[in-house]
Parts: sequence; structure tokens; C-alpha cells
Amino acid sequence: MKIPPPHGDFENECWFVLRASYGRAIKASDLLKEYNITTFNPLHKVMKMVKGKRRRVQLPLLPGLIFAQTKATTLDSLMKEPHIRSLISYYYDHFSIGSNGYNPPLVVPDAAMDSFIKTLTADSYDVRVVKPENVHYKSGDIVRVTVGEFKGVEGRVARAAGQQRVIINIEGLCLVATAYIPTGCLEVITPAEQVDK
Repeated sequence: MKIPPPHGDFENECWFVLRASYGRAIKASDLLKEYNITTFNPLHKVMKMVKGKRRRVQLPLLPGLIFAQTKATTLDSLMKEPHIRSLISYYYDHFSIGSNGYNPPLVVPDAAMDSFIKTLTADSYDVRVVKPENVHYKSGDIVRVTVGEFKGVEGRVARAAGQQRVIINIEGLCLVATAYIPTGCLEVITPAEQVDK
């Protein structure tokens, strides 16, 4: 069964998750930029053997996915263009049903997206996607990193891959863990601060 796009369910600019056709995420992102749409390609740094030497390289964190900040109506009209429709499609939120009875496109809240972008643009090769069963939350507290390469990142402090990390929840998609963060570099965000976002 084909699931239709939202047709304007979201009136404000949102961060939409989009699928790019195989191996064409950069091309799709560049095309959207031509229409003045802000995009983000989730790349992460890893250490890899290249010609017998350890090198730091960037690889897709979520292969085939890009993020685009725009209005639903803008994206809907662009998706009608065959050259765009051949490159991208909506990534749907399979955990909710829209007013039209279908799964709506997955939208990432601005605060989660800001932390996600800060995490992936930090100069670290230990950022990773983690499975929920491999994350052991220390408390229900939402924290903010106060110093270091992840300064400003907000999420829940947890133990993942044997270290204390901050987990960013991209609801309906994945959990992303920073590299190790010492307790002294974290501050608890009060409920009032969370409401203001």
C-alpha cells in the first residue's frame, strides 16, 4: 500500500527525514540546496586502514538518509517533480497515524536536531548509533554538555559501549551516542528549561 505525503500537515519549517536513492544522498542534498532548502547529511568520523595506514575518514552514519529543513508544502510540491522524486522520498513515522489515516513523514524536533548536528560535527571518531538494549540510562535526567567538543549537546546520560555518554534520541529512527563524557562536563537541565524549548 502506498502511503501519501502529508499535503501541508506541518505549516512551519520542520526537519524532515528523507530517503535518498542508493548512493545518491550527496546528490539529493545538493539538489535540495538549489531550492534554498537547508540539508544535513549525517556523516561520522571513523578510523580505517587505507593503504596500510590508519586514517580518519568520514562515512555515512545513517546510509541513504538525509535531513531537510523546510515546510511540508514546499517539500510536497518539489516531490511532484520527476527528477526530484527519482532521488528522494519521505521516511515515514511508523509509530503514529496522521489525520488522514496514514503514517506521517518523520519529523525531528529542532532541539534533538541541534544536538544531533553538534554531535556529528564534533572532532570525534567515537560517535555511534546504539541499540536501545545496549543503553543503560543512569537516571531520567536530561543533561547538557558544558565543555569540550560536544558543548551544547543535550540528551540523557547513559552507559553505552562501556562508557558514560550522552544519548540523543531521534524518535522513530535511532539513538546516537557521543564519545565518553566525564560527569564534571554535564549539567542537569531543569524541567522549566525543557518546556521553554
